[in-house]
Amino acid sequence: MAAALDKGGMAPGLEPKLAAALGFIEKLTLEPHAIGPGDVAPLRAAGLDDDAIEHAIQVCALFNTIDRIADALGFEVPTPEQTARQARLLLQRGYR
Repeated sequence: MAAALDKGGMAPGLEPKLAAALGFIEKLTLEPHAIGPGDVAPLRAAGLDDDAIEHAIQVCALFNTIDRIADALGFEVPTPEQTARQARLLLQRGYR
């Protein structure tokens, strides 16, 4: 999956619906002003219905908003080691 995301959803063997959605989401993120009705046609051709397309747009918008807030406030991304340590603590203690 990570390889697919690095390539904009174009990794070999990726489900067509997911590949189409990732390509659309990439454009929506990088060029929102360029999105038009023609960008939705490939999603429908890949088998996504209107509810799935709307859901993809909502998730994209949410993640983009969170990312921009995090960037504006200078959030630091934990290292893989820090994430693993935090995960172990959560498994032991839970959320308190």
